[in-house]
Amino acid sequence: MTGALKVNLHKKDIMTTHMKHTTILTTLCATVLLLSCSYEENIIIQDADQSPAITTQDTVSFQDTSGIFEILNLAYPGLEEVKSAVEAGDTLAAAKALLEYWRYGRTAVNPYIDLINTTISETDLRIADQACEHRFYVKGFAEKEEDGVATYYLFEDKNKNIDWNFTTDKVTDQEFRYQRHRHQWMEPQAKAYRVTGDEKYIKSWIEVYSDWLRTFPCPTGKVYPPAGGAENDIEYEWKGLQVAERVLSQMNIIPYFIYSENFTPQWLCTVLSEFAKAVELMRLNYYADSNILITQSQAVGFAGVMMPEFTKAQEWAEEGFGKLADNASSQFLADGVHYELDPSYHIAAIADFTEASDLLAANGRTELLPSDFTSKLQNAAHFVMDMVYPDYSIDNWNDTRSASYTKNVLKRNFKTYSEMFPEDGELKWMATEGAEGTKPTHLTKAYSTAGYYMLRNGWDANSTMMILKNCNDPQGGWHNQSDNGTFGLWIKGRNFFPDAGCYAYSGNDRTTWASTRYHNTITVQSKDILANTRKGELKLLEESEDGTITLVTQNRPTFDKAESYIYTHRRGVFFVEKSFFVIVDELYGNTDGDNLNVNLNFHLCENAEIDDYATAYQTGAHTLYNDGNNLMLRVFSETTNGFKTEVKSIDYSNDIGQKSGKRVGFQHTIKKPAGKAARFVSVIYPFSNAFSDNTVDAIFTDNTEEGSEGTFHAEGAALKVTVNGKEYELSYTLN
Repeated sequence: MTGALKVNLHKKDIMTTHMKHTTILTTLCATVLLLSCSYEENIIIQDADQSPAITTQDTVSFQDTSGIFEILNLAYPGLEEVKSAVEAGDTLAAAKALLEYWRYGRTAVNPYIDLINTTISETDLRIADQACEHRFYVKGFAEKEEDGVATYYLFEDKNKNIDWNFTTDKVTDQEFRYQRHRHQWMEPQAKAYRVTGDEKYIKSWIEVYSDWLRTFPCPTGKVYPPAGGAENDIEYEWKGLQVAERVLSQMNIIPYFIYSENFTPQWLCTVLSEFAKAVELMRLNYYADSNILITQSQAVGFAGVMMPEFTKAQEWAEEGFGKLADNASSQFLADGVHYELDPSYHIAAIADFTEASDLLAANGRTELLPSDFTSKLQNAAHFVMDMVYPDYSIDNWNDTRSASYTKNVLKRNFKTYSEMFPEDGELKWMATEGAEGTKPTHLTKAYSTAGYYMLRNGWDANSTMMILKNCNDPQGGWHNQSDNGTFGLWIKGRNFFPDAGCYAYSGNDRTTWASTRYHNTITVQSKDILANTRKGELKLLEESEDGTITLVTQNRPTFDKAESYIYTHRRGVFFVEKSFFVIVDELYGNTDGDNLNVNLNFHLCENAEIDDYATAYQTGAHTLYNDGNNLMLRVFSETTNGFKTEVKSIDYSNDIGQKSGKRVGFQHTIKKPAGKAARFVSVIYPFSNAFSDNTVDAIFTDNTEEGSEGTFHAEGAALKVTVNGKEYELSYTLN
């Protein structure tokens, strides 16, 4: 084994998904060479494998080899010796011949793994080693982490037996229960074996997988109720992503281990039989839609192409890829955004579809997908381009975990998109960091079906970029948070309003971190927007002759299920001189809710402080960085009854279970005036000089008569903002 070096890995390793295991792979004959891209972890590499002789040693209790021959197509080229032995009634000889074939005779091509120059990251090697001690890697969860090195939870009872029902008070997220059944440590063990030749890894795999099969035998033929609710907690090891991810990873695990002396004919028969059972059970329990259906379809289709020896392989292939083709249209909205409205699932969906196309091309099976299959993904690729800040970072929108999307990860995705659409100069520009292709020129973009809007003054490192989220999601999708109206703001390399993230996929933690008040938008009585009232719409997006960009969005949220506070929230954003922002918020309607607290919430990055004012109608904050890249925020309310300011410093999370940093936030609160609207003006002004040299003021100019304060104007709004002595008259009019 040589020393550590840099290595290239295929794009799937970098197309990170959220609730999904990132390596969706299949089997490969030993001579296929991996397609690759650069990766930044140190690795260990060994020379080409020296395959040991076949042995009949049996290390597990699964002895029966006969069942597999009933579900294999014994007429498949290469299985002649297997067929002869079966016809002679010698199933052991048939099993030996099957192992010989599986080692040396298969021709199915996987473009994503490398059996000649196998590599493994240091992280994956630690995962493999800990799994030998029954410390199983469950993505997103670790018992502890020190200096970037994780120690995983020990799945053992007091007698040192594997405890598949292990729980800990430290983890309440249901994903911990689900994801253990995705066996996310087994592929690292397979790679570790291929690299090191150490038999401990395959022995661990056989021991653990055998124990799992005994503990959770496949409920063959069972049809579960539709996904959702309490039903997810019953036999969840055989539902949804759990089965799909196991099927996909097993198609990669087998070829890494297949040459081991501990990979016996009996064990191969067991693994293949269980594989087929899992595929068939998955076919009975497709989800109606969602990213899970995509993965299920991918798993079934991949099984059909990569396991052509099975009798039902063609059936699997046609069904799986047929569903993928159908979902290439149905899972993306008219504007190209994945319908779950979460960038991480959006990126994962593109990856699933492109991998399907690549796999079929590698195996000469392109007839299984329509010719226009990938062309439907171009708008989806552009959405990723428009969501990424100029430094190739992404915010924690909804369930997106930004820690998974480093600059290298995103650039490799853009490389894939550029290869899919070679005539698209903008995607090439993103893939090459501007070295090739055509630099995008658009400064605004509206994905109005989904509800994402981008305002910017450029595409380089010194640019300013705001993303406003006002999603149209009347079904209350699980991965979409109730934060309509929130925004992110990136200026010259700094994210000044980092999104809270999701922290957890279930439980009280999820509820808290996804709450409306954790975002940069309006609440009533600090209550959440109800999920089924996220009905965002675009009212206006235009650029005036003086260069001011105006964006107006609207939502009609209900706050708090018990009290049903129903209002309309209109948010207008002026990007003035393509330099600073003025935000106009108006909350009106529901006169029964008059005199309730209307809260305007903001959350700035960590190095900020809340300003102290004597006047009772404004709140402010500013950042304190010494690099000259700062901003000040001023909030002005038109009415002042019930005015108060509360500091709301809250963590943000870049990954599941991770508190990544602090945000300095506040609530600017007033009472909703009787029969009228709560109206606010917020000015966000970047500055590089001394903070004390900057002054800001703002007033509405459409309510000038005495007593007219709080009057809502359906046709638009008008105001005057003064910044450092310069006055700006701003207004918008709706048709």
